[in-house]
Amino acid sequence: MKNLFTQTGLRWLWLTIICLIADQVTKQLIVSNMDLYQSIDILPFFNLTYVHNLGAAFSFLADQGGWQRWFFTAVAAIASVVFIVWLAKTPKQQALLSVAFALMLSGAVGNLIDRVLFGYVIDFLDFYGFGYHFPAFNVADSMIFLGAALMIFDSFKNGEANNAPSNINS
Repeated sequence: MKNLFTQTGLRWLWLTIICLIADQVTKQLIVSNMDLYQSIDILPFFNLTYVHNLGAAFSFLADQGGWQRWFFTAVAAIASVVFIVWLAKTPKQQALLSVAFALMLSGAVGNLIDRVLFGYVIDFLDFYGFGYHFPAFNVADSMIFLGAALMIFDSFKNGEANNAPSNINS
């Protein structure tokens, strides 16, 4: 069992826990200090805006009759299990890929907690500019995005390494 946590991507679960705590603490700070739909100007392109997201990314399916709560709860739970399995199967040498899975796991669990407890996800990071207003999101969403970006980067990095010419003399 010890080898499982020292020789695989599970050694990065500490990162998952830190990011999960950051997500939950920031959400509770927003809930405790702001009214729903309240917006605080921070920078010319960024506000803190407290909203509830009943749907998925970009409020996808938010206007449905409530079934989406359980659908997205199940998706987040399944994704969390998949990320844990992938972490357990990833060799410790693949640190970047393990970090990507750990970040995505923290995001999935962070939003899963919101859906189970409240029936919606707490969002508050509100960016806009150049005539465009990006939908509000949270730390968990940021971790999912960052993890996915790292996973894509890792796939290109490892793809190039696998396609590099060999210097072995025949």
